[in-house]
Amino acid sequence: MTSADPQTVTRLLQGVRGGDASAGASLAPLIYGELGSLAAQLFAKERPEHTLQPTALIHEAWVKLVGHLGRIEDRQHFFALASQAMRQVLADHARGAARLKRGGGRPGVTLDSQLGVGRGVGPGTAVDLVDLDDSLTRLAHLNARHARVVELRVLGGLTITETAASLGVSEKTIERDWFMAKAWLRTELEPGG
Repeated sequence: MTSADPQTVTRLLQGVRGGDASAGASLAPLIYGELGSLAAQLFAKERPEHTLQPTALIHEAWVKLVGHLGRIEDRQHFFALASQAMRQVLADHARGAARLKRGGGRPGVTLDSQLGVGRGVGPGTAVDLVDLDDSLTRLAHLNARHARVVELRVLGGLTITETAASLGVSEKTIERDWFMAKAWLRTELEPGG
């Protein structure tokens, strides 16, 4: 993920937390490009006929985040929350599309090789986005950090190092969490599983 100067983003977020209204206005154009990169990564995994556009995803995620800027600690925390907001927007959109079609043809997301979903589902195969969201919600009830690791790695595009920093744990811990979460999701998302 290409990035604006992390210290500048963190400084602006601290300004917002301190009540500086101009900091929020300065932050938006600075992180817009990174949000665009994140949305592009997500849409690269989507089916081509997806009806939600990356720009709309960015705007809807921003609307979810803007009211909480005063609670965000730094750049990594911001993008951790941004990836979660984008997941929620995509899942809500998929649920809405499914309702319109009366339950049929729900949108799928193509997961990259780092998740390697299921023996019957290879990398690059579409997985139902609502099923993925539901699985992550179930995983969060079992182990919240495992679910966050998947969100940050798959939806947020963060590296092991960035994920560890974002969650405040060691890289070894993230590697173990990542291994366990992938194994659990393979079972959950396996066709007929």
